[in-house]
Formats: sequence, structure tokens, C-alpha cells
Amino acid sequence: MTEPDHRPPPVDADVDALRTLLRHQASTVVVVTAPGAPAVGFTATSFTSVSLAPPIVSFCLNLGASSWPTVARSRHVVVHLLAHHQQELARTFATSGIDRFAAPTRWRTGPEGAPILDDTLAWLLCRVVERVTVGDHAIVLAEPELIQHADVGSPLLYHRGRYAGLAGGPDGATRRPAA
Repeated sequence: MTEPDHRPPPVDADVDALRTLLRHQASTVVVVTAPGAPAVGFTATSFTSVSLAPPIVSFCLNLGASSWPTVARSRHVVVHLLAHHQQELARTFATSGIDRFAAPTRWRTGPEGAPILDDTLAWLLCRVVERVTVGDHAIVLAEPELIQHADVGSPLLYHRGRYAGLAGGPDGATRRPAA
């Protein structure tokens, strides 16, 4: 016999219920930048690996976002995986109506004219291969062409409406015991 289920009954999967449920999923925080006049960038939690052969990654962007027109025509983007200590950078690139590349943001122009943020855990210069419109968002599929990553550090995560990190270890990462 199983224990009685004390959870509330299922509800219709409307926008509010889905948003509430998705807050329970921890997501990696990235900043995506694209070259343009001016360059654009935004914070996203929708980054994922799609395929290894060929290598393809994806992220989603609201079609009404100020960055969308530039991303819609960019041949290249840079996906930056943020470190746990970069919460303020994530907030900057999530804020509308400001110059996200102004100080204190540190960045440089990289290959293909793409903005590369300094001191992130990793970055991937990607060639956009397809944009798929689904509802009010576009799924951007891109092929990594250049990658740089740090050998230390803990990723910035987003969970239940706030930034978080991994527990344990000197760099915030939980480690397996030695075998």
C-alpha cells in the first residue's frame, strides 16, 4: 500500500500554472550577445545542447524583446555561461532600457564582430543555422565555431525566481568522493 498523496490536485496547464511549475526547474544562466549597431545582449535561462553530431545548441528569445530584431538577422551570436559571482551581470543584461555594455560591464569585440564578455565561465561563438518561431518566442539553433572555458568556477543558476549556485566544494561544485 502506498502513502496517501498530500499534494494538491492537478490543475489546467494555463500560462500561470506553467510559469509556477517551471520555477521549480533550475536553469543555467547565460548571456547571449550579437553584433550590431548597436550590439545587443540579453540574459537567458533557455540555453541547451541539441546535438553533438553536428554540434548544435539552442536558446529562446521573445519576439517582442528589444534584442530580437538584431538576433533575427545576425549570422553569429556568442553564448556566455555565467559564473556564480556574476549575478549583477545577469541582472544588467535582463534589464530593459539601459546600455547593457556600458561600465561596469567589461567586454571586447571578438571574431565576427561579436561582443565577448570578460571573465565568464565559458563562451561559445556560434553561427546561427536556423530560427524557428513558436508562439511568442523564437528558438535559435546555432553551431559553435569557437569555444573558451575556465577550468575552475561554479555556474550561476536560476531557481524559484532567484539566482542560486551549487552547494559544496571550494568553487561551489559538489564533488564525487574519490574511488
